[in-house]
Amino acid sequence: MTPSAIGSEIRPIQWNGQYCTLIDQTALPHRYTTVEVRTSQQMAEAIRTMIVRGAPAIGVAAAFGMVLGLAEVGPDADQAACLAHLETVADSLRRTRPTAVNLFWAINRLLEVARTEGASFQHLERAALAILEGDIATCRAIGKHSLIALPETPHRLRLLTHCNAGALATAGYGTALGVVRSAWEAGRLERVYADETRPRLQGARLTAWELVEQNIPVTVLADTMAGHCLARGMIDAVVVGADRIAANGDTANKIGTYGVAILARYHGIPFFVAAPWSTVDLTLEDGSIIPIEERDPGEVRAIDGTVVCAAGVDFYNPAFDVTPAALITGIITETGVYAPADLRTGAPTSR
Repeated sequence: MTPSAIGSEIRPIQWNGQYCTLIDQTALPHRYTTVEVRTSQQMAEAIRTMIVRGAPAIGVAAAFGMVLGLAEVGPDADQAACLAHLETVADSLRRTRPTAVNLFWAINRLLEVARTEGASFQHLERAALAILEGDIATCRAIGKHSLIALPETPHRLRLLTHCNAGALATAGYGTALGVVRSAWEAGRLERVYADETRPRLQGARLTAWELVEQNIPVTVLADTMAGHCLARGMIDAVVVGADRIAANGDTANKIGTYGVAILARYHGIPFFVAAPWSTVDLTLEDGSIIPIEERDPGEVRAIDGTVVCAAGVDFYNPAFDVTPAALITGIITETGVYAPADLRTGAPTSR
């Protein structure tokens, strides 16, 4: 089975009215397979184990987890019982991935609908579908605004990205890869350089797979090669996604992003963050307050089951790092392109 089996675009989350079908991202690129998620607990596990991943995507998945949670309540349950169960489901979903704010935003949105419009399956399903459809529209708008922000060059653009912020990380189209797709469709893109992104290799496994499926030229780099390529003038701009953006513009993204931003600044290369406005957390003054998820050290110890270190070695496995706002050229959202300092005002530099 390939993406053509689900339409011309990659859609990692699909809802059929009773359950979700997720692309199993842990199997890519070797196998394209899907997983049926029929309960809220199964959705929490799918998020925790990264069957579905990427900040916008796990927000969408959590929204449908709430819908599935309500379906678990008996038909004779009153509103109080429904709301109590939804709170329990929400707590379970919140504990899956602490860094991505979209997860919490989506859960809170569904709870708000249940409290104000009524805890009915119809109300929650409609709200979750609106989040899914809205995310696709948002990604396309991010791509459109990026065309203003990307540098003008005498040749077609060579873009570097880190981790995966594509269709697989959203409801479809992508944030950072939405920028890539828009540049490609506009005839402005020559090639994408994708950092492999240790320890889970999302760049090599997912970003490269997406771009090959879309016939967009891509070269995979070991993470340690980015500085070499920037120094040799092979990169015109860097575009990454985000899991949470603080009020001052400090941005949490996949571990290794901070190093790429430092390299880009040293070599005078613009560094862009592409993310929906729902990723901006104005309640956090700066990035020092963003919670950083620490994952199983075994992800560093072994690659696809092959142990790469000597016995007795200790491991440290933070899943994200924070790039200071001072290193970010612009934050591309669905409402326009922002200088980091302008996030608080909500006034984009360009749109």
